[in-house]
Parts: sequence; structure tokens; C-alpha cells
Amino acid sequence: QVQLVESGGGLVQPGGSLRLSCTASRSIFSRIAMGWHRQAPGKQRELVATITSGGSTNYADSVKGRFTISRDNAKNTVSLQMNSLKPEDTAVYYCNTVGAALPWGQGTQVTVSS
Repeated sequence: QVQLVESGGGLVQPGGSLRLSCTASRSIFSRIAMGWHRQAPGKQRELVATITSGGSTNYADSVKGRFTISRDNAKNTVSLQMNSLKPEDTAVYYCNTVGAALPWGQGTQVTVSS
């Protein structure tokens, strides 16, 4: 079974940046569309960025222009560069397929606060 491991979260001030990474236990990213999802306290999990096997990207309106998703198929990694962070970006961030078909990893906590 594929395992997903997210890393790179932390505490950052508003306006700051973080780069999240996700690695899979098996080589799967090159064949499927992947996404970054997040879940804020008391809210449902939402999909914020996606990237297809061909490299096409799409973003939720709330992060468009600030977040950039990328993939390195050779390293079996999907990343999320987050700039101009806002307090409302505070959440646990997870990677998964667009349809959340894989078992969820532990996620990585992102806290944006002054």
C-alpha cells in the first residue's frame, strides 16, 4: 500500500513563505494527478492545488497567485511553494490524489500568526 509523507510545515508570520514536500513510498506520481489538500480547525478538508501527470496546474481561488504546486517524478515528490501567507492559510496540509484515493498521510501543520 502506498504511504504518503508530508513535511515542511511550521510557524510563519503573515507575509512569509513555506515550502511543503510530499513523498510516496512507491513510484506513482508520474502516472496520476496529485493535489494538496488542507484542513483548518473546525472546517472540512479542501483541495487547494492540483497538478496533472503532464504538469498542468490548477488552484483554488483562495491561493491563486500565492501558491505553486510542482512535481519531480524522478524523486517521487510533489511540492507546494506557499508565499504571502495569511492567517487563514493556517491548516494541516496533506497531499493525495485529486480524488483522495490513497490513504491519508499524517499531514504537516502550517500556522500563520504574528
